[in-house]
Amino acid sequence: MIVRRALALVAAVAAMAAAAGVCVVAAAYALYAFVRLYLDPAPAAAAIAAGFAILGLILAFVAFRKAQPESFRPRRRRGEEPPLSEKLIALAREKPMLAAAVAAAAGLVIIRNPKVLAAALTAAMASRARDADRRDRRR
Repeated sequence: MIVRRALALVAAVAAMAAAAGVCVVAAAYALYAFVRLYLDPAPAAAAIAAGFAILGLILAFVAFRKAQPESFRPRRRRGEEPPLSEKLIALAREKPMLAAAVAAAAGLVIIRNPKVLAAALTAAMASRARDADRRDRRR
């Protein structure tokens, strides 16, 4: 059941990404047709490519700025080791190509064997429940 829901979510995200890609291509072609009225084909294509590249850079900058909530990190005591998730995120920030390769490999493993996804989700939910119990005991 969990695997089926996860796969349905992945399929929905992939469909939305494909639809967004089609929309971007259609918008680029429409803009090219408009700019083509004023410029030759090569400069028109270059102008559209440059415009979309600049738009992509702006969107990436905004997304990365919002993705760093420094003030929401939980406080750790001195000498306490950071959790594994923080270590992995720091490693991914330092070496993004390695993180992309690991993500692609994990995706291939999950596609070939969905039981791995079910086991990972079960382990993640169990660790969250265990962390919640620890927080409740501290209070």
